[in-house]
Formats: sequence, C-alpha cells, structure tokens
Amino acid sequence: MKQTLSLKMGQHLTMTPQLQQAIKLLQLSTLDLQQEIQTALDSNPMLELEEDEAETSEGDTHTQSDEPASEPVEDNGFDDPMDSLAGGDDWEAPIPEDLPVDTQWDDVYTNSASSGGSAAEDDWNNEDRDSVGETLQDHLLWQLNLTPLSDLDRAIGTAIIDAIDADGMLADSVENIVDTLGPFEADEPPVEVEEVVAVLKLIQQFDPVGVGARDLGECLSLQLQQLPPETPWLKEALDLVAAHLETLGSRDFATLKRRTRLSEEELAEVLSLIQTLNPRPGASITTDSPEYIVPDVIVTKKKGRWSVELNAEATPKLRINDLYASMVKRADSSSDNSYLRDNLQEARWFLKSLQSRNETLLKVATKIVEHQRGFLEYGEEAMKPLVLHDIADAVEMHESTISRVTNRKYMHTPRGIFELKYFFSSHVSTNTGGEVSSTAIRALIRKLTAEENPRKPLSDNRIAAILADQNIQVARRTVAKYRESMAIPPSNERKRLV
Repeated sequence: MKQTLSLKMGQHLTMTPQLQQAIKLLQLSTLDLQQEIQTALDSNPMLELEEDEAETSEGDTHTQSDEPASEPVEDNGFDDPMDSLAGGDDWEAPIPEDLPVDTQWDDVYTNSASSGGSAAEDDWNNEDRDSVGETLQDHLLWQLNLTPLSDLDRAIGTAIIDAIDADGMLADSVENIVDTLGPFEADEPPVEVEEVVAVLKLIQQFDPVGVGARDLGECLSLQLQQLPPETPWLKEALDLVAAHLETLGSRDFATLKRRTRLSEEELAEVLSLIQTLNPRPGASITTDSPEYIVPDVIVTKKKGRWSVELNAEATPKLRINDLYASMVKRADSSSDNSYLRDNLQEARWFLKSLQSRNETLLKVATKIVEHQRGFLEYGEEAMKPLVLHDIADAVEMHESTISRVTNRKYMHTPRGIFELKYFFSSHVSTNTGGEVSSTAIRALIRKLTAEENPRKPLSDNRIAAILADQNIQVARRTVAKYRESMAIPPSNERKRLV
C-alpha cells in the first residue's frame, strides 16, 4: 500500500475543562451544587464566602443581590451566628467570685461555643437528624423483647417477625415457618404448628393493630376486634369481613344487601366503619427519611405581573480572596506563585461557570413562566402544550442544554413547588384545530371523576365522550392510561353507596 499525504478540513467540538465544568454545574441540583461549592471552597484557597457587607441598623435593613435580571430579595432576618462568638460584651464580664455550689460554666457564660442550647440538646438533635428510621421489624422485636416468653417462644416470635412484609402481612405460611425452625434443641422434638400459631396470635396483638395477619380478611377482623364492644355496627362488620369480603371487593352491593339482609342505609353504615380500617397496617411504620426540596427559582405576582427571580438563599455567594490574589506575581516562576496563579485561574473559571448557570436557569425559567402564565392564573386545566424545542428556540440554546437546566430544578409558585420538567407536556389536537396539553387533560379527568355520581361512576368511554363534547379528541385507551397514571381506580372500583 502506497503512503500519501492529504489535507482534510473539518469541524469538531473540543470539550475543554472549562466547558466540562460549566456543563457539570448546569445539571446539578441545588443540594448537589451546594456540596460542589463546599468542595471548591475546601480545595481552593482563592475562593471564599462573600459576607454581607450591608450594615444593619435598628428599624432599617439594607439588602443586596448579585443575581442578574432579578429583583432584590428581602433579608431573611436571621442574625449572623458568629456574632455570639466574637465581639460579645459577655466575654469581657468579670467572673463572679462567689458561685453557688451547683453552678456550672454554662450558667455564667451563656455565649459559649454551644450557644443556642445545651450540649445534651445538641447531641439529641444531631442523633435525631442523622438516625435511620425504625423499621417494622425493629418495632415488633422491641415489643417482643418486652413480653415475658420462654426461649422457644421468643425464637418462634423472631422467625414470625422476619416473615412479616412491609405492609404488616405474614408473607410466609405457618407450615414453612415450622420447617424453618426445626428442633429448638438437639434432644427435643420439632416445633409444632400449634406452637407457632399461638405465638402468632400473640404478635397479632402488637402495635400496629392488624399486623401479622395471613390475609386481608384476618387483618380487618383483627382491627375490628380491637374496637370497643359498644361500637355501632361492629357485629355486622365482623360478619361481612369474615364471609363476604370477596363480594365487597367486587362492589356488588345488591348481592351484599341480599346476603346480609341489611337495608341500603344500614349497609352504608357498616361500610363506613370498614373504611376506617387500614388494609396495610405496616405502612404506618415508615423508614423513609423526608426529602427536602430547595426551590431554585421563585415566581411571584407583583402589581399584576409575574416576576421571576433566582432563590438567593439556594446557593452561597462566592468571591475571590483579595489578599491571596494580590500575592500573585506575574514574573515570578516559583512553585508558590505557580500554585497561587493556578488556583486563581480555577477560581475565576468556577465563578464564571456558576454565573453562567444562574443566567441560563433564570432565562429558561422566565420563558417557561411566559408560556405557562395560564397555569399560574387558573391551574392545571389551563396548562399549555410545551416541549423542550419550544424553549430552546426561545432562548437560542440546544435542547440538550434545556434538558440539563430543567432536570432536578424546582420552581416555587403560588400554586406550589414544581420541577421545571413538570411544565413540559405533549399535546392533543382539538376539533377546532387547536392543541390541549396532556396535563390539562389529566386535570379534566381528575375533575370529572371527583364530581361524578358515586352510585354510577363514569366509565372511560363516557369520559372520552364528555371530552369530545369539549372538542378534545381522546381515545378510550388514552383516558385509561391517564387515569391509571393518576392512581384513579376503574369505574367498578369507584362505586359507592351514598
């Protein structure tokens, strides 16, 4: 093969470190961005937190905001926590010579490093904040350990609790639990079914009520048996749960009235009592930790106009340390000067990327608010169709950039806090040539099912016909898909007795 030289022209995008950093910051959520900023502060001496330089006097507070294209944000009114550690008059107060016998150091100097509460209180708060939630098994084992039992019964109880699922139901049969246990001691006979059933009956009296049930009927019966004997319609509810639960599940109220020999009013009272029960008692013991959402953008209505501004408290304000920056000498090639110069450049890139993120986020949020003004005024039914391409054209950016900006970013509005992606939805054509957002259609379906006659719930075909009367052409299977996405049961399960 003959080797030759040739010239070739082309274009390609080079992912520089600065561009990679800008893209990384753009797609971070607020909490992740705060961690990234803290990491930059720890690793780069050129960066420091920008302290509020505004002087606050009594009755007069000056605020400042470094966010572009946003209105000033009011001061949150919190005092600087460092004020209690530096410059306080209490530090200069003389130590009393005569102290009571039971006086401690905190009683004399309240402005210590643990101000705002005692050490025990701070420790408790930290443990409460960082501790993992209690599981259902932990809750049941705690009650089992408080119950006086033999070693054999305690081992059986532990095996039963291990077989209880997150809903509080016994996920394994008694026979399988017996096979799992085997002989408790080498010279003793195997555990019998009656022994396991006896311990199971004991665990079924634990909190939450209804835990350890083998099926839904037993779960509801256990909860009814815990009610006072004088509870109205208690006997009828126990009979219905024990013998007619399947008929109740199919909403065949005519058959229920015939089998229970109850009138419609009496059956309604019994069903009202049953509806107070919890079919998933274990769900009351949750291990999920609360998820806190910090809005990136705040939308308010001022003088008849919608205002969009960045949340100034979402991210800390940064600046370059003037003292370290002044140490950089242009002509000095020493290792110390090179270290300072490199960190100074990285700090400038980081601040520029952070500013670019804020400007892009504000620009995209403003366009979303302009497009979805009807939602802010009238609710979900006024939501307009919107796709990423529409916002990308409005702000003259690529769709991938809009996708990064709207991912895990939240907007605080008078109607609640929503992820930016919530405002994007597909569209359905109308008979008049217009378009309706799928979010608006879901809101209409939710409204129709909420206002329907509980005796005769609306079927999916009927909902589609009602929407067609409003010039919205939606197929029955589309209505069913939207209904299931909102966890609305079908019409036969929504049937109620009035």
